[in-house]
Amino acid sequence: MAGGRVFLTTQWSVVLAAQRGTEVTAANAMETLCRHYWYPLYAYVRLRGHAPHDAQDLTQGFFCRLLEKQWLDSADREKGKLRSFLIAALKNYLANEWRRSATQRRGGEREIVQIDPAVAENRFAVTPAPSITADAAYDREWALMLLDRTIERLRAGFAATGRAEDFDALKDCLMAERGAIDYEAIASRLDATAGAARVAVHRLRKQFREVFREEVARTLAADGDIEEEMRHLAASLATV
Repeated sequence: MAGGRVFLTTQWSVVLAAQRGTEVTAANAMETLCRHYWYPLYAYVRLRGHAPHDAQDLTQGFFCRLLEKQWLDSADREKGKLRSFLIAALKNYLANEWRRSATQRRGGEREIVQIDPAVAENRFAVTPAPSITADAAYDREWALMLLDRTIERLRAGFAATGRAEDFDALKDCLMAERGAIDYEAIASRLDATAGAARVAVHRLRKQFREVFREEVARTLAADGDIEEEMRHLAASLATV
């Protein structure tokens, strides 16, 4: 923590750690990548027509292959988006798997990412299929993943200062239209005035935008166009 802000390793730095680090460092970096990014990839595989069990195996196998075949060696932060690199690598993997008639569990006995079948399918159940393509679903879930991480960072910041209950009182305002925010109800939950509630909401929404921007920037090249990526992600969330 410095000046009230949290400075986090960029996701491209995690990729580089997986590429060049020691065995332990690489394993930890890969675990981080898998934990953060498995679901958008899983949703893509499901919408390509694979059954839940096959989608779990394919997602697991993809991460195994990503590590074993050192595909991360071709990842270059200066060349673009982590989002684009992962989906291109997954498409290549699926094309190769389609050509093979593997009879054993993809990825062998190794589990690179822990996939809870119930969690995966509960999340997939709310995907607006069949009105959405697999590529659109991937981008949509990527955007939702970044939103989730943004909210978790905000929640952690409030909890660190003993204000977890304040965050619970304010969090619904993050996705609400400004004219739909019930400041009187928020003030009651905060045990504060309506004016103080307005200030708290304004500060949280401003902080939300800043943290979300940071999360987007972490997945881009050093000189990546953050505004363009944010517009793309916003459009993906409007997909129905």
